[in-house]
Amino acid sequence: MQSKQRSALEAVTNVVVGFLVAVGAKFIVLPAFGYNVTVYDSFAIGWFFTLISMIRSYALRRVFNRWD
Repeated sequence: MQSKQRSALEAVTNVVVGFLVAVGAKFIVLPAFGYNVTVYDSFAIGWFFTLISMIRSYALRRVFNRWD
């Protein structure tokens, strides 16, 4: 079974990579729909979703590890 620390490390790594991909994607996707996004806006929005994603990833990992 995976330790709580390893679960947290995995969740953080997953979210950091996801954050970087999302910030980059915002510069392609949002302008295609007519929204102009600054670098600051992209990072600010990304941090809110990153926090939510980290909590979700960690919680789900712990649930699945409990089932093992």
